[in-house]
This record gives sequence, structure tokens and C-alpha cells, in this order.
Amino acid sequence: MTALLILFGVVIGAGVLAFVVVHRRGAGRTDTVEGLLQEQEARHRARTDRISFNARSVHNSLPTAGDAYHRRGGNRY
Repeated sequence: MTALLILFGVVIGAGVLAFVVVHRRGAGRTDTVEGLLQEQEARHRARTDRISFNARSVHNSLPTAGDAYHRRGGNRY
């Protein structure tokens, strides 16, 4: 019984710690030009990933040259 209580305590403690770390960061936006450009690029990649990797495109078609794998220059191996 003690071991079970310790296990639940550790799991709950890890959850609380994760919650605190995530909410301490804040949702403040970046004020520098470099940060704004990085945010814009991240939004663009998220948009193309949502289009390229949605259920319809993943399960109902073959990969094409228009997929995100080919659009990103750094992912070619």
C-alpha cells in the first residue's frame, strides 16, 4: 500500500512540476525582428504541415513532389 501511495505521489508531483514549468514561461511574444521572423516561419511550417499531413492526404494519395518533405530544403538526405 505504501509503495502505491509513493508511486501516485511521484506521478502527481511530476505532473504538477510539468504544469508549473509550462505556465511559468508565459505567452509573451518576441519583440526582436529575428524572433518575429522565426515565429512567422514556424507558423508557415505549421500551416504547410497541417495541409500535407492531414488524414486525407496521408491515407488517400501517394507522396508527391509537393509534399512538405520536398518543400523544406534541409530535409533532403
